[in-house]
Amino acid sequence: MSNDNDIRHGRHCVFAMHVHLVFVTKYRSKVFDGAAIASLRAIFAKVCADFEATLVEMDGEDDHVHLLVEYPPKVAVSALVNSLKGVSSRLLRQARPDIARRYWKGALWSPSYFAASCGGAPISIVRQYIEQQQTPT
Repeated sequence: MSNDNDIRHGRHCVFAMHVHLVFVTKYRSKVFDGAAIASLRAIFAKVCADFEATLVEMDGEDDHVHLLVEYPPKVAVSALVNSLKGVSSRLLRQARPDIARRYWKGALWSPSYFAASCGGAPISIVRQYIEQQQTPT
């Protein structure tokens, strides 16, 4: 797991981008137990590594999960989410047939998700900083 203040370097950029994701099961079905959450944590970490991202934190309840992911600017959040949800649904179904029976018509996740950028300075501070820039005359 990564330190919250780590700044990563790419070939042509320096970045510290984090996103808070929430995935909900289809129709909020109560699917997960502690072992399922642990399995999902490992699956999500592997998928993030494939995207050169880092799963900073993950936990959940019986019908939803929260993830905090650090990701590079070249990764589209929607592509990351699609992969996280698709791979986790497929692998959890294979590993836990008892849970697969509780999927709603073969679908684990609701098609929607919550995503919020997080970390860094508050928007008000960034806005104030930009407003104080000296425009050349």
